[in-house]
Amino acid sequence: METFDAIILGIIQGLTEFLPVSSSGHLELGKAILGDHSVPEESLLFTVILHFATALSTMVVFRKDVWEIIKGLFRFQWNEETRFTLKIIISMLPAVLIGLFFEKQLEAFFGGDIRFVGFMLLITAVLLYFADKAKDTDKKVSYKNAFIVGVSQAIAMLPGISRSGATISTSVLLGVDKTKAARFSFLMVVPLIFGKIGKDLLSGELSIQSEDTFAMGAGFIAAFIAGLAACTWMIQLVKKSKLSYFAIYCLIVGLIAITYSYWV
Repeated sequence: METFDAIILGIIQGLTEFLPVSSSGHLELGKAILGDHSVPEESLLFTVILHFATALSTMVVFRKDVWEIIKGLFRFQWNEETRFTLKIIISMLPAVLIGLFFEKQLEAFFGGDIRFVGFMLLITAVLLYFADKAKDTDKKVSYKNAFIVGVSQAIAMLPGISRSGATISTSVLLGVDKTKAARFSFLMVVPLIFGKIGKDLLSGELSIQSEDTFAMGAGFIAAFIAGLAACTWMIQLVKKSKLSYFAIYCLIVGLIAITYSYWV
């Protein structure tokens, strides 16, 4: 992998992680355009590294929220922070099960099939369109909602299905306030990414060829810096802007990807 390509992909990841447009789908499209012919395992590894970078940027941007949650947990009381943490854990269960029992099957979708990514982006567009029609409320995420949103997150492990788009749309369609839905969506993925990295480290799956280390490091830094800037600015865009704008974007990119797949 060329360092320049890794940086470009890192920027794509950082910019698209916090918008409901599927960062993994954009990464697959970017790799296809840049001519990345790596095997699915290597492709998935680089994707995980970039997601780890944006997870760190999420921690920085939400540092006050994270600190309040940590302090609340160490009070050892059944308080709001403890309840929120339990909801996060519940939301993680579907994705954890997929990761444990269907990881190899999941890797097969990260082989540069941009036609598949295109169709998944169309599904994301439909989700965002219907979520945009939902009424505004002040409802919080319940335990039941947390699990349902977790199922959406598990499905969104497929490239082209926006994780934030699927989880925010599901929450909003369930009647959850958009601001609360966005906060829950961005925080619920952090422990999953850290858990994935920890699992791969312990199993030795993150061994990288020495010639790829610098390029992947450059991609990591690019994703982290882009993620900081994008999360600070774009998270407000997700909360306040109409989801239909992103639905139109996903529709256009999805159609372009499908069309492009017939020309290559």
